[in-house]
Amino acid sequence: MNDFRLVFVGGIGRSGSTLIERLLGELPGVCSMGEVVHMWRRALVDDETCGCGERFARCPFWAEVGREAFGGWRRVDPAEVLELKETVDRTRYAPGLLAARPPAELARRARRYTELYDRLYRAVALVSGCPVVVDSSKHASLAACLRLRYGVRLRLLHVVRDPRAVAHAWRKRVPRPDAAPTSPEQYMARCSPVRSAVRWSAQNEVLAALERAGTPTLRVRYEDFAGDPRAELRRIAGFAGCGEEAGEAAVGECGTALLSPGHTVSGNPMRFRTGRVRVRPDVSWRSGLGPGHRLAVSALTFPVRRRFGY
Repeated sequence: MNDFRLVFVGGIGRSGSTLIERLLGELPGVCSMGEVVHMWRRALVDDETCGCGERFARCPFWAEVGREAFGGWRRVDPAEVLELKETVDRTRYAPGLLAARPPAELARRARRYTELYDRLYRAVALVSGCPVVVDSSKHASLAACLRLRYGVRLRLLHVVRDPRAVAHAWRKRVPRPDAAPTSPEQYMARCSPVRSAVRWSAQNEVLAALERAGTPTLRVRYEDFAGDPRAELRRIAGFAGCGEEAGEAAVGECGTALLSPGHTVSGNPMRFRTGRVRVRPDVSWRSGLGPGHRLAVSALTFPVRRRFGY
């Protein structure tokens, strides 16, 4: 499918992006893929579980996507992709990727790297029959790479959450039910409040820079979404080209929605949840994040968070 529309969900982990992506994936004509940036290791190497419940290698959907995109997954060398990723898809390369004239070698690597994604996106659109594909990889550096390939065709859904809530979430010890028994990642990654604050500022700063550079962007604050999911999903659906009415219809009057199984390759364990869910704010950080950590995160993120109304 040559005329697919790519919606890239950007932000920092633990910002509520998985729920937003799942609800977006319930709209007609939309296929949500999960965090594609992690599939090269977690799916192709570790054979982790697809959102449908099958191991990646046994999932009929992804098997067909692999055949369409690459002639089969065996023709993709994960080690080569991961090596290439390290040379371009890192936050440290974002300034060069965002430059008016990126360094020639960096631009060449970005073209090689995003060629893989382009083939994958096109195959997903074809196999699913959906004109809109959603990649919730979140990495700002990947968004910067994709901008070089797609230009204004890239639609950036920038999800942002109060950095103190994010810091609290990054401290939690959360099992990964999709991890293979031999995977070293049995739990979701954790980090200190200070480190999460630095990451929060860096990721959101780069995503804001993408918007200033002309990338079509819709910014969604998690708190606004949780407070009025119908109105926010209406905005998101319109931005994605699905029609605002479809977004509003996906969420009930009381903030309830129905989630069906999907084919997400990686992400928060919430991607496995199905059935009826109620969207509501999570303010556990107010009592769970200590005063010292709250003060440190507030100070470190102050210059950036002011722009987003925190």
